[in-house]
Amino acid sequence: MEKGNSIKLFEDKKIRSAWDEEEEEWYFSVVDVIEVLTDSANPTDYLKKLRKRDDLLGDYIGTNCPQVTMITESGKQRKTLAANTAQLFRIIQSIPSKKAEPFKLWLAEVAKQRLDQLQDPELSIEQAMTDYMRLGYSENWINQRLKSIEIRKSLTDEWKRLGLQEGLEFALLTDVIYKTWAGKTTKEYKKFKGLKKENLRDNMTNKELVLNMLAELSTKEISETTNPESFPEHEDVARRGGNIARGARLKLEAETGKKVVSRLNAKGIRSIENKKNKD
Repeated sequence: MEKGNSIKLFEDKKIRSAWDEEEEEWYFSVVDVIEVLTDSANPTDYLKKLRKRDDLLGDYIGTNCPQVTMITESGKQRKTLAANTAQLFRIIQSIPSKKAEPFKLWLAEVAKQRLDQLQDPELSIEQAMTDYMRLGYSENWINQRLKSIEIRKSLTDEWKRLGLQEGLEFALLTDVIYKTWAGKTTKEYKKFKGLKKENLRDNMTNKELVLNMLAELSTKEISETTNPESFPEHEDVARRGGNIARGARLKLEAETGKKVVSRLNAKGIRSIENKKNKD
């Protein structure tokens, strides 16, 4: 089963989720849901006690709820107990919480939105715009970010076409691209911006986004032309794509006297945009 990881917000609290392409269903982290509903400082311990106290629920979870790979707070991928919408409804019945009913309504809406988006992909774009605007990003930045998502997907689709595996191989090639055009690996780039688990692209300036798009688009175009077979050949293509963006970066820096790779992160970017709006 192919699952795509995502983060959903309920009352501004994060719930890790994964979309199952085969089943066309969302799977949600059970621990995250319990934390949201109970405000428990230790939701894992709460879940253990809940399963011991309610034997039927314990059996139900053990039989029906799978372990799904999701992103941890530290940014690593780990297996976590997950449940789809119907399974969560059953679990929620055993949790005394004032938030249970609004959470059920939210859960049903999340499932409906995804099914609607499968029928009309434009809705996914509209939802992404709404989410970014709610976080305080400017419309100009959002347009760049959405374009970068499109270009990134076209590159990863190309890698999949040639048989590369999501995860380590994608990450290694992405590092090659970043290192070539920006002079930093993903980890180094995030550290430079003061980030930990945050998405690097969500913390790029417009200039950084544009040059990263150029690097990824160039890599995809070169790959389509050369059809690399071995992983070293893919690395060479990634460097060639990154070099095109590196040349543009160096030329822009020479013309403006300003560095492209910036320490600015999302907080700083939004602060600048807000100041511009007030002025």
